[in-house]
Amino acid sequence: MNIELLHDYCISKPNVTEGFPFGEDTLVFKVRGRIFALANLDSEPSVNLKCNPALAIELREKYDSVSPGYHMNKKHWNTVLLDGSIPEAELFTWIDHSYDLVK
Repeated sequence: MNIELLHDYCISKPNVTEGFPFGEDTLVFKVRGRIFALANLDSEPSVNLKCNPALAIELREKYDSVSPGYHMNKKHWNTVLLDGSIPEAELFTWIDHSYDLVK
């Protein structure tokens, strides 16, 4: 998945806003004023997604490109590298999960 596809999917959800409150390298998506995804636009694109704590651990163990949330609560957030190793359908499901947890 690339940043453009991530952006288009996140922004298509109801009541979502986007912005750069942490600087030009971090695109933040919010639903009703609460963050559900943070996309790192640097040289190594990634996204932070909120996650059920038990599922967060399971995903970290299953995928090398999933790690505890960078600069986030490690219990509730995962960082996912957008390196193509995660199937898009799977990543869409994780975005939906994060969105649903926050809304």
